[in-house]
Parts: sequence; C-alpha cells; structure tokens
Amino acid sequence: MAASATGIAAVLCDLDGVIRHWDRRVTEDMHRRHGLPAGTLEAAAFAPERLLPAVTGAVRDAEWRAAVREALVPVCGSEERARVLVEDWSRHPGRVDEESLALIAEVRARVPVVLVTNATDRLESDLSRLGIAGAFDAIANTSRLGFAKPDARVYAVAAAMAGAPAGRCLFVDDTPANVAAAEAAGMHAALARGAAGLRTALAPLLG
Repeated sequence: MAASATGIAAVLCDLDGVIRHWDRRVTEDMHRRHGLPAGTLEAAAFAPERLLPAVTGAVRDAEWRAAVREALVPVCGSEERARVLVEDWSRHPGRVDEESLALIAEVRARVPVVLVTNATDRLESDLSRLGIAGAFDAIANTSRLGFAKPDARVYAVAAAMAGAPAGRCLFVDDTPANVAAAEAAGMHAALARGAAGLRTALAPLLG
C-alpha cells in the first residue's frame, strides 16, 4: 500500500488504553459485591510473575485465570468465593472507544493499521465479542509471538506485518516504556490515551 504524504507508511496501534477501555466503576462494583478492597483482583491478575507468562504464550489464558483464582483464595477466604470472583471478572471483555475506532477506520483508508498488543490467547475471542475483529489489517498478539512489548522483536514483527520499514511506521501506545522502545527501534512513536490522544498522534494522517 502506498505511503502517505507524511512519509508514514503504516500505523502500529496498541489496544488497551487506546481503543479498548476497562470501566473502573465495573471493577469497583465487583469488589464491593465480593466484599474485597479495591484493587485486590488487579493485584493478583497483573502481578508480573503471573501476567508475563500469559502474554508471551508460556501459559494459556485459562491457566492464567486459574493461577489468579488460586492467588485470591487466601484473600477471599474460600476457593468457591475466589472462583465466583474470577468468573465474574472474566465475563467482561471491556468496551470499545467508538471515537478511537472511527479514527482507525479513517487512517486505514490511507495506510495499513496493525494492532500490537500484549495479550493472552483470549484476544481473538474478545475482539470478536467486541465486534472489532476486522477493524485492523493484521494483529500482533504477543501470546502468539512468544515475546511481549517492549521487546524489540515485537516491533520488527509488527512492521513486517504492515509491510513497511520501521522508519516509516508510526507506533501508538499508552505505556511510556513501549513508546520508548519503538523509538529505539527507529519508529515514529506517540504516547496516547483514549481518542483525544489518538487523534493527536494520527493528526498527520487524518484528512
């Protein structure tokens, strides 16, 4: 696909925090209903020793959630309460930022857009549930790659998926370390959170 007048030939975009959001009120309500302090679930789920194996494909999503459940048993007071909490949490695929999605669609008319996300092997199912499985030209799911951002290999694979050299890719993410790694890989890179940040990042490509 032809490069834009800006010299950017492809956009590599993160998912969570940019296109998909997790409603804090939902998790806060979940904690209240289960009688737990706010942040209890996140602390168990996103502890690096549990999360990293899941987003690099060393363990499957179901195994990760089982490990989260086990970690919550002492806090919840029983295996049953921990099981119900994790099942409650697992039912939510997040919500799509429709404005961000519209921006992605507009940019795709000019250059390829690759979704680049640290995710488990449930990602494809979540994208289908959210109705956005076809919103990107390619998907770089780190659990399928075997390594996660900010590993330099992620950026190389994503650029190859886009069919563009690194120096002509624009990488957009809501995590500073991931943006810095993209810059180190020779890419244009922008920090963005939500639609407002994405619009600013994509401004050179928008009509």
